[in-house]
Amino acid sequence: MAGELSVDIRKRHGGGPEIAAALRLPLGGHSVTVLFGPSGAGKTTVLRCIAGLDAPDSGSIRCGNEVWYDGARSIHLAPQQRRVGYLSQDYAVFPHLTVRRNVAYGARGAAVDDLLARFDLTSLADRYPRQLSGGQLQRVALARALAPQPRLLLLDEPLSALDAPTRLRMRADLRHLLATVQIPAIVVTHDRTEALALGDSIAIMIGGKLRQAGAVESVFDCPADTDVAEAVGVETVCPARVISRSAGLVTVEIAHARLVAVDSGDTGEPGADLFACIRAESVTIERNAPGNPTSARNRLPARILSVTAEGPLARVVLDCGFRLTAIVTRQSKEEMRLREGEEVIAVVKATSIRIVPRG
Repeated sequence: MAGELSVDIRKRHGGGPEIAAALRLPLGGHSVTVLFGPSGAGKTTVLRCIAGLDAPDSGSIRCGNEVWYDGARSIHLAPQQRRVGYLSQDYAVFPHLTVRRNVAYGARGAAVDDLLARFDLTSLADRYPRQLSGGQLQRVALARALAPQPRLLLLDEPLSALDAPTRLRMRADLRHLLATVQIPAIVVTHDRTEALALGDSIAIMIGGKLRQAGAVESVFDCPADTDVAEAVGVETVCPARVISRSAGLVTVEIAHARLVAVDSGDTGEPGADLFACIRAESVTIERNAPGNPTSARNRLPARILSVTAEGPLARVVLDCGFRLTAIVTRQSKEEMRLREGEEVIAVVKATSIRIVPRG
């Protein structure tokens, strides 16, 4: 469906923080927008307001030329009038109905058989929900959400109810299914990997407020502020001070260490305070200075504070005058004999440091 979804709402629950969201989402093709943020940020509330399950306290929601909600004019269309498909965290399939009858709820004719085939449910059509695995239940719930042929699909933490191995497998399946149905979708998640795997665009919510929106890669690579940086998984966020700017580069001081970063244009003049954000996967660890020159401008003497195994990876916390986190493979950890207390060199490219103005 062409056009866009325009949301500008405010909502307060009990004594909690006010939730405020203002965003515009394209509704063409199969674009997937991720509402991302920590638990309690207000993501589900925004999704339920879009679906018509909750009413905002004020504001408006428009889909193309239709007004779904307008607080000033007391307009609040019922969910069925909005023609959206909604998938809740617990899937909410009917336990007393078979797979076929669940999918048929709200659908007609051959559409049910088509959906069963598309979601690989034909052989399970006569089973009841209690006889299905978590992944199978998810496919049933998604097929049922699509049965009424909605113009917009809303998914609230669609993978959170699954165990880790199933969640990993279903992540790729869900992205494929969302692409094949050719219906725009909004997906709520607090998982960074899911946001990267599922989304074309992303809207970051923190503390009830929409803080940044854009293409997934640009938001993850260029967070607008330190709160967003921490939310999207930037492990090192340090106060810094501008020392100099020249030739598109800026030199900053963190504690007693100096680093060179790409000048984003809003870093301020020498003496200005800001934050330097560095992803752990952008930090390389070396034992000794390499014989061959590299493009990395920042080489920091460091002492290892801790090494923590994380499956096939290891998280290494370094003292470079400031705390710097690196992620290396477990094989690299063993080959380099990285141990607490060892002296190493931390290497960070200028392009890997994101400079964020304070405030």
